[in-house]
Amino acid sequence: MVNDSTLDPLPLPAGLRSRFVDNSNGLSMHVLEAGFESPDRPCVLLLHGFPELAYSWRKVMLPLAEAGFHVVAPDQRGYGRTTGWQQGFDADLDEFRMLNLVRDAFGLVAALGHRTVAAVVGHDFGSPVAAWCALIRPDVFRSVVLMSAPFGGAPSIPFGTAAPEAPSSGLAGVATLLDGLGALSPPRKHYQWYYSTPEADGDMRNAPQGLHAFLRAYYHFKSADWPANKPFRLESLTADELGKLPSYYVMDADKGMAETVAAEMPSAEQIAACLWLSDDELSVYAAEYARTGFQGGLQWYRCATGGRYTAELQTWSGRTIDVPSCFIAGRSDWGIYQKPGDFEAMEASACTHSIGVHIVGGAGHWVQQEQPEEVTELLLAFLRR
Repeated sequence: MVNDSTLDPLPLPAGLRSRFVDNSNGLSMHVLEAGFESPDRPCVLLLHGFPELAYSWRKVMLPLAEAGFHVVAPDQRGYGRTTGWQQGFDADLDEFRMLNLVRDAFGLVAALGHRTVAAVVGHDFGSPVAAWCALIRPDVFRSVVLMSAPFGGAPSIPFGTAAPEAPSSGLAGVATLLDGLGALSPPRKHYQWYYSTPEADGDMRNAPQGLHAFLRAYYHFKSADWPANKPFRLESLTADELGKLPSYYVMDADKGMAETVAAEMPSAEQIAACLWLSDDELSVYAAEYARTGFQGGLQWYRCATGGRYTAELQTWSGRTIDVPSCFIAGRSDWGIYQKPGDFEAMEASACTHSIGVHIVGGAGHWVQQEQPEEVTELLLAFLRR
């Protein structure tokens, strides 16, 4: 595969390198690495979410490497400088389905010469990928850390459907929920279904306020810097309960994401005071998304919302994550509770060898960027368990 040598080098600290690795699954994966100088180190694999990049792990990689690990963070399929995936809304979704994302991670690890991974760590949409890695191949992914997005378990296979009074299908329940959101006052819509529309990429990529300002507002809105982020458990997966979520999760029906976050744009003083994401750091994200757009990452949401790939995941219905696990999230992160029941299911049944749940103060959704020192300490304590 050919990589664009005209791209500017990323602004990385000494000890962190950028390179490309063929993952034997169609991708030339752009990866950041630390601790690569010494052979035979145990591997820690870091999987980012949306709208992020491998770069979002920059603050935790060197401390993990200093503790003796080979730390690897790829731009996942559809993101950043990784190539080999199909562009555009009309591209075949099959390559973005969950099992293929797991195959991407497995292929990368193998290409790097590791037969096992000490821990796979996933944040946001990287969290379910990490969870499925550990569920499907526990012999390779020997422990897992989930961040911000709880894993409620593999989807259940329909049971008792031959009975005279069979349960209604999950798709019917989703349609009822979306209709219920539309019937709220004012009408609302769920961000994941908005992200699944043809217009979402252009709305964000061509935001009237500019891409840099859009990303600044988006990251601010979901961080601990936005004072109204005070999450609590929702009672049920109903429209009335979901309507309590901030508008970056349950949006006004007549607005796109660019308009939604523009109302919460931080002031110049707030931006200057944001120590966890400087304007120079934000420029890295803005430059990458200006070049690639958001559609690659949005394809992941389309795979999840369309229901097309649920059946193959039901193959693991009832299976649990049995390797050591832990969960880390910011205290101001609504992601913990955005899908009622997942956090509770994770604790009760989905992860059978949980070592801890850690809610980090002073952090919202971007926990490893907002509080990197505490996250690093938690990761090292887990790895040294």
